[in-house]
Amino acid sequence: MSEPRDTEDPDQVDVPEVGRDGPSPVADNEVADNVSDSVVPDAADRVVVASSRGRVDTGVTPGMQIASAWAWRFLVVVAALGVIGYLLRYLSEVVVPVTVGILLTALLVPVTNALQKVRIPRGPSAGLTVVATIVVVAGLLTLVGTQIASQFEDLSTQVGQGVQELRDLARVNLNITDADITNALNQLRDTVMSGGVIGQRAAEVGTTATHVVAGLFISLFCLFFFLYQGEQIWAWLVRLFPRQAREKADSSGRKAWVSLTAFVRATIIVAAVDAIGITLGAAILGLPLVSAIGILVFVGAFVPVVGALVSGGVAVLVALVAKGPLIAVIMLAVVIGVQQLEAHVLQPFLLGRAVSVHPLAVILAIATGVVVAGIVGALIAVPTAAVVNTIVNHLAGNDVDPEPPRPLPRRPLRRPIQDITDG
Repeated sequence: MSEPRDTEDPDQVDVPEVGRDGPSPVADNEVADNVSDSVVPDAADRVVVASSRGRVDTGVTPGMQIASAWAWRFLVVVAALGVIGYLLRYLSEVVVPVTVGILLTALLVPVTNALQKVRIPRGPSAGLTVVATIVVVAGLLTLVGTQIASQFEDLSTQVGQGVQELRDLARVNLNITDADITNALNQLRDTVMSGGVIGQRAAEVGTTATHVVAGLFISLFCLFFFLYQGEQIWAWLVRLFPRQAREKADSSGRKAWVSLTAFVRATIIVAAVDAIGITLGAAILGLPLVSAIGILVFVGAFVPVVGALVSGGVAVLVALVAKGPLIAVIMLAVVIGVQQLEAHVLQPFLLGRAVSVHPLAVILAIATGVVVAGIVGALIAVPTAAVVNTIVNHLAGNDVDPEPPRPLPRRPLRRPIQDITDG
């Protein structure tokens, strides 16, 4: 304890001075007298702010300044992306049809250009392209419906035989009795019939059908006007940007369009090869619904990885039900062979590096598309990712094959009245 202090007030109680104890006989007391250079920065490194009391040292290190600057900017970017994602999801019934219209435009604009070259005006050329597209799609759907109707009786008999074979295999290999299968089917039926599930599902199907029809009309209108006045619409969009950013916006959009057209046309070729190969295999093996399988494979090829897996699985399942396990194994080998040809030969040759997207980005894009817009979202997810990848690389100066700049679309300038009179 320290000695009591001498004070002039005799009534004051002696209080020991805190922190004035003697040095510890066992501690390293010299450490307390030293100060690390990393703790107390130099005067030049300190952050000084102005206040009513003069210059005040905030004690914020340069590292903390950089971290905080990154942190609040990161939060702003995340908030902006969240708002954009919410708006896209909220307006998905409009955004998805417009996106489908853009994809169809990338596919069909050569047809419109070819019609215009034979001296047909641009408007009628766009209209003929849209009408021809509708006729082709309606013809394919009619072909599938006619084939299903003509082979329905034979197919139902084959399905019954296939189900019986599956039950026999389950009974022999999995030790499952007929009573277990019957009980499972009864439970499934009770679950479907109870709780108004059928009415709820019917209402959902009706709502979905209404949205599909409305989206189809929006896509067709967008397709017509994109084919007819695509350049004018793009020029109007570019003029919405600030004058200093128009050149970059125009070049980014044109690079994205090149990437999108390459992706869509290459995907069409790949899908056609998949459909032809698997359809030929199914026809040689004598499977039913050959045309329906081919169209399903063609549509499924637009969804990388997932679409090929699902459409190929349907073909194998039809072979299993209609022809038995041996034919199903052969059909599986055909599907795998065609898909390997697609993955290792066609896609690298047709797409190249210009629209290459990492497989992880493909899976994440498909998952995001399914969450946002279901099946249609899965269809447009990968081309959207390819376009975004192209734009980001272009803005960062990492173009794979940079193109020469094209002139920026501008409105014709009006001459001042004084210049006209002087002239």
